[in-house]
Amino acid sequence: MASPTGTTDAPFGRMLTAMVTPFTPDGEVDYVAVRRLATYLVDEQHNDGLIVNGTTGESPTTSDEEKQRIVSAVLDAVGDRATVVAGAGTNDTRHSVELAKQAARAGAHGLLVVTPYYNKPPQEGLYRHFSAVADATGLPVMLYDIPGRSGVPIKTETLIRLAQHERIVAVKDAKGDLFAGSQVMTATDLAFYSGDDLLNLAWLSLGAAGFVSVVGHVVGAELARMIRLHKNGDVAQALAIHTQVAPVVDGIMLRAGGAIMAKAALSMVGVPVGPVRLPLVDATEKQIAELRACLVAGGVKLTDA
Repeated sequence: MASPTGTTDAPFGRMLTAMVTPFTPDGEVDYVAVRRLATYLVDEQHNDGLIVNGTTGESPTTSDEEKQRIVSAVLDAVGDRATVVAGAGTNDTRHSVELAKQAARAGAHGLLVVTPYYNKPPQEGLYRHFSAVADATGLPVMLYDIPGRSGVPIKTETLIRLAQHERIVAVKDAKGDLFAGSQVMTATDLAFYSGDDLLNLAWLSLGAAGFVSVVGHVVGAELARMIRLHKNGDVAQALAIHTQVAPVVDGIMLRAGGAIMAKAALSMVGVPVGPVRLPLVDATEKQIAELRACLVAGGVKLTDA
């Protein structure tokens, strides 16, 4: 299925949120809340794309069947007006290939494929892994480079090799090496997406296509405006938005972790999504109080008491 918001320079859209997975109080996936959250993120937070079944979606603890149903639910809710990118990355190439095929059957517009984690493959292993997943379907692929979680970076020369694959079209960068990213952008047609909310504005300055954000759950509209302003040459106003939302980035990304704090923040803005699954644990009272202060400082309108 073709992406409804992709362009040549931004194949998955520009403002994407890595969506949390809503759970019921007893820990089951809440598919009604999945649809409600997707609609909120697109209609109210101005996302033109969503990443589902990624790290923030607690993909290590959801089953393959749950992943398929989540993709289908999000597509039903917003698939006609937002690009839906399905996480298909694991540290097992065969499993990743099967998840990619499953996402394609469900109708996803693209795939997010993370660097294999824990087993620390060499660069040749990364090249073959990503190529195998890209070969498995006709969907465009966004590589996810996050050595802080995977243990292994995708090196510049490997990214340049992978860029030759017709379906590998983008990189979600959470490596934080701005110079290496600029080298890859100069040498290839890969679209770069900031995968680290701390560096969103910095990536825009280097020519990034857009963001894959976690704080986009509550300040997506502001981030979408930042992208538009910067693309139109109004760097000063883009910087003003960066400064405005900085406390929100602090509260969600620098304390207990993205999924935990994003879920807590959503509850505060009137979009409850339930608990996290073990081994994650819900935010403590102290963390919630700190987050509340950060959200207020960032201008987020809270609806809870």
